[in-house]
Amino acid sequence: MTDDGWGWRARIGILVIHKDPVPEAEMRAMAPPGVAVYTARFESPRKPGSDFQGDHAAALADSPDIARGLEQLGQLRLDVICLCFGSSSFLAGAGFDERFCDQATERAGGTPVTTAPLAMLDAMRALGISRPHLVSPPWFTATSYAAAERYFADTGHPFSGQMRFDLGAGWSDRDTFEIWDLGGQWEVRPEEVYRQARDSLPADADGILIPGSGFRSLEAVEPLERDLGVPVVTSNQACLWQCLRMAGVHDPSLGVGRLFSRSLSTTTAG
Repeated sequence: MTDDGWGWRARIGILVIHKDPVPEAEMRAMAPPGVAVYTARFESPRKPGSDFQGDHAAALADSPDIARGLEQLGQLRLDVICLCFGSSSFLAGAGFDERFCDQATERAGGTPVTTAPLAMLDAMRALGISRPHLVSPPWFTATSYAAAERYFADTGHPFSGQMRFDLGAGWSDRDTFEIWDLGGQWEVRPEEVYRQARDSLPADADGILIPGSGFRSLEAVEPLERDLGVPVVTSNQACLWQCLRMAGVHDPSLGVGRLFSRSLSTTTAG
């Protein structure tokens, strides 16, 4: 029987940036029968042709789109809502996630809210990753990378190495922040994510971290884990895992990668 999509087991809401096609595609692909994923979109506070900065992160928290999305998702009787966007957490610094989640939960009428970076942190803790190798999206600028490096180092996960995904011919002459604006998110191929992550892994890395909700990478997770012998955490994989935990779905056989082999009830969300 085909799943009817009604979410009789759990209903998950996600907040997604307006030009991002990836989070709901990957999360729905992973979601087990009986789990439904609902999406609200918000416009990026960053204008095309500019880098994402700390003031954009602050503006995001007070965005009318975010407020409206939370209010609408909050009326759907969801179990949990996740902000599938990491740059705001990285650039706004310590305390942003907690403040955002508290404010967002209130706006959503009491529906619990989490963020992609919180999910990735809990996922790495569950897998015992302390020195991740960062494989970042091709649109991560030096500013974004430095903010992500600081965020994860401050929470006990300094990078053992890092590489920015290379989209290849036709993109090398573009400014990094232009890649997203010009649709680079549609050009990512999982076989290239696999190859570039595999070839760049440092010897001392105990895991791979692939942030970026708009960075298609789900198909590369299990091949990388099999061939390299280390666990892999991606943004959308971690978001679904976290949301299932918060929704009370405790089936360790679900999902993609080693992360979902961990008992969903053995670590603390948030």
